[in-house]
This record gives sequence, structure tokens and C-alpha cells, in this order.
Amino acid sequence: MIEQIKDLIVGQQKLARQALPEYSVLVENIIVSKTTDQNRIEHTLDGILDFCFDADMLLLFKKLCRYYFIINPQATASYINIYREMWDNNPLDNKGLAI
Repeated sequence: MIEQIKDLIVGQQKLARQALPEYSVLVENIIVSKTTDQNRIEHTLDGILDFCFDADMLLLFKKLCRYYFIINPQATASYINIYREMWDNNPLDNKGLAI
């Protein structure tokens, strides 16, 4: 059973590594094109959220949140709260999502 859990974790980490370049391009395109398409931004944030256990994906999530905050602060705050519910296991840990 421990071996299966280890394989699952390794698989998730590998998938996050594969997703990083794809999501990096999406985030850069959103920011460079100065898109205000909230559906596009939120769809991208939804996808990135699944991988926020990975430090590099978390940085990408923060970058897009900073951009989106100017467009829709309430929705951005909701995404930050969703991140905290999903991934921030220790509320006393100061390494949380400081935007």
C-alpha cells in the first residue's frame, strides 16, 4: 500500500512538471495580451489550482492572481481562499499565499 501511495505521488509530481510549461504559456499569453476575459482567466486558474502542491505551479498561480486582482478583486480573493482550503494545511505557517 505504501508503494502504491509513493507511485501516486511520483505520478502527480511528474504530471505537474509536464503541465508547468503549458500553463506558463497560457499565463504569459493572458498577461501579455492584457486580456480581461474572466472566463479564460478563471479557467486557467482552475487548472493551475490542481497542481499548486508544486512550488513552481504555485508561483504561476500567484502571478495570475496578481494580474487578475486588478480586473476582479472579489473573484481573485475567492481563488485565494480555494487555494488555502485545498493546499494550505497549516494556517499558522507564514509560507501561505501572500499575494
